[in-house]
Amino acid sequence: MQNNSNISIFVTEMNFVMKQSLFIFLIIFSYLSPKCAEIQGKNPTPSFQDESKVSIVVIDAGHGGKDPGAVVGTAREKDIVLDISLKLGAYIKGSFPGTKVIYTRDKDIFVPLYRRAEIANRSDADLFISIHANYVSARSVQGAETFVLGQHRSEDNLEVAKKENSVILLEDNYSTTYEDFDPNSSESYIMFEMIQDEYLEQSVMLASVIQDQFREVAKRYDRSVKQAGFLVLRETTMPSVLVEAGFLSHQSERNYLLSESGRDNIANSIFKAFKEYKRRIEEKSSFNLVTNPEEKPVVHNEKKENSNTASNSYYSVQVAATRRSLDTKPSNFNGEKNIFKINTGKIHKYYSGKFESYDDAVAERKRLQGKFKDAFIVVFEDDKLVSVKKIQ
Repeated sequence: MQNNSNISIFVTEMNFVMKQSLFIFLIIFSYLSPKCAEIQGKNPTPSFQDESKVSIVVIDAGHGGKDPGAVVGTAREKDIVLDISLKLGAYIKGSFPGTKVIYTRDKDIFVPLYRRAEIANRSDADLFISIHANYVSARSVQGAETFVLGQHRSEDNLEVAKKENSVILLEDNYSTTYEDFDPNSSESYIMFEMIQDEYLEQSVMLASVIQDQFREVAKRYDRSVKQAGFLVLRETTMPSVLVEAGFLSHQSERNYLLSESGRDNIANSIFKAFKEYKRRIEEKSSFNLVTNPEEKPVVHNEKKENSNTASNSYYSVQVAATRRSLDTKPSNFNGEKNIFKINTGKIHKYYSGKFESYDDAVAERKRLQGKFKDAFIVVFEDDKLVSVKKIQ
């Protein structure tokens, strides 16, 4: 690595002037260490705890600087989406002061596509929202739509991706940067057919809520959630969406986006969707393990493989408890496939496995400890929880 060669140089210099070179070395190392961490980007397989909060959001105002985006009369896409982005950020900061908002641009400058994703990855962002406005030759087309990464299902979706990706032609050495990707060639988009985005489920969730808010709050025509091959989404390592807030080619929609109230309605709609997404993600991930007051501990002083092993009794491992009911599908429980749920009043409890042997339950708890650090063993009789013992 580059870092190692630099370190070798400074170590050599230390043979001559130890104190001075050591001082220089420490300065350089402190500079290079975070850069190295940034280059590595975000861990592609974040831990369960890392996904429990939506604390960093990157807002990407499309185009900018020498790239105006769509232009119709006095309406320039780059100006409209920048204002929407800043309004959205202000809404988030005002309601969630603990959430960090990062802009890929907060003024009229040109930012390459790869750099936009790089900003999000290096920031270890939990969410990436790219905001654009659309244009087509058919002046009757209108409405708002939100895209997630994937293979286009129609030529219209492909054309939107081509338009947004064509900005790379303004970048230096774009062919090298994007590995000979040609934004105007349909063949280049075949690659997106093979993409399996691990964040697709969360991205679709956010996109769907955004479309709901566009329809209900901003009173926009709902063009639904769609998939297409956007380079800026391909490079991000977190749930990501690309919003097309409306068509500048449609006169009334253009006037709407040029108005202060129109842009504010769009920003407010996306904010309300963000708020709902954040609630769902954090409620889904904030598993608070609880025990009922009436439940008495079960004391195990020795191995009792034959105790409580009647056909109607078994041990299990409680991994979570939530107030909101969750589907027991693996994606909700770190890939675990054998989760079952028991409702106790307003609390929904989730368990893994049914074991006749207490030792088997202990082994299961140890296996799950990396995913659910507070997991503990429980006892069931006739499918009813009769007692709880938290294992230290």
